[in-house]
Amino acid sequence: MYLDCSLKVFKTNFGWAGIAASERGICKIVLPRKDKNAVKKALLSETGAISPISNRKLIEQAVKLLQKYFSGERVSFDLPLDLRYHTDFQRAVWRAAAEIPYGETQAYVWIAKRVKSPRAARAVGQAMGANPIPIIIP
Repeated sequence: MYLDCSLKVFKTNFGWAGIAASERGICKIVLPRKDKNAVKKALLSETGAISPISNRKLIEQAVKLLQKYFSGERVSFDLPLDLRYHTDFQRAVWRAAAEIPYGETQAYVWIAKRVKSPRAARAVGQAMGANPIPIIIP
């Protein structure tokens, strides 16, 4: 998968993190790591081309929210997302996961039932493992 994205690597209380956004929305978040170059490499490996014209304002807004989050503040991420290169099933799973209230947890079977695939708990687990925007979609 290669997207036309703008990338930003930034410092948090936990190390270096990264974010990528296309013209449509946030498409990738890399959770904090010790090495800045490892974050950049992770962003580039999944997004591909870097566009100088992508959504810089959105990236800056997302960076501010993520830095607040990593500082321990409760944050509401009301940001546009770009998940178009993922399957319908993955997007459905991530929408269902995003509906889980703050501080609550649910089993994969619960999400499977929400996406009308009650026997697909393992597939839900795989979709959650492939979540490109952790934190925004927990």
